[in-house]
Amino acid sequence: MKLLSIVICIITFSIISIGYNLPVNTSKVYAAEKQHIAKKGETIWDIAKQYGVPIQQLKKVNDNENNVVIPGETFIIPTSISNSDKELLSRLVHAEAKGEPYEGKVAVAAVVLNRVHDNAFPDTISEVIYQDNQFSPVDDGSIKQPADEDSKKAVNEALAIQGYTYDQLYFYNPSISSSKWMRTLNVTKIIGGHHFAI
Repeated sequence: MKLLSIVICIITFSIISIGYNLPVNTSKVYAAEKQHIAKKGETIWDIAKQYGVPIQQLKKVNDNENNVVIPGETFIIPTSISNSDKELLSRLVHAEAKGEPYEGKVAVAAVVLNRVHDNAFPDTISEVIYQDNQFSPVDDGSIKQPADEDSKKAVNEALAIQGYTYDQLYFYNPSISSSKWMRTLNVTKIIGGHHFAI
């Protein structure tokens, strides 16, 4: 019995030692929330939108520059933002764009994401949302209400298309807003009741 224990220890040590000397493909080592098995007919866009991951990031992590998705292929799904930031952004979209078209919800989420990447604004989603006097749902407390499914989907879509469309940094509803300053902005898109501006 003692001899068997010694043999098991030697084999285990050998396996561990060999494992440490194996080459590692560092291009495929990422912190990933999950993996996705591609289904027939799926595109990179579909996968990015489902998980709320920027298309460029999804392609880079999976060494996929040609946009081809092969059924059965395993995609690594990188973490783009934390679950708490995604939930907060979804609640803001729900509060700001309730009753607005789906495209308007995506555009509201994109405004927050654009601000995170703009030097004139804070560097995180929560700091952008809670910056003083920026979003009325923060002031009136409606941001605490749970987000609906459309708002969550809109956030995922806005994350997926980062860098491709929606470069606006502001939005307002001219029938509600009394801000004269907002009306001086360059409006580049109107969706439902919201004007989106740069």
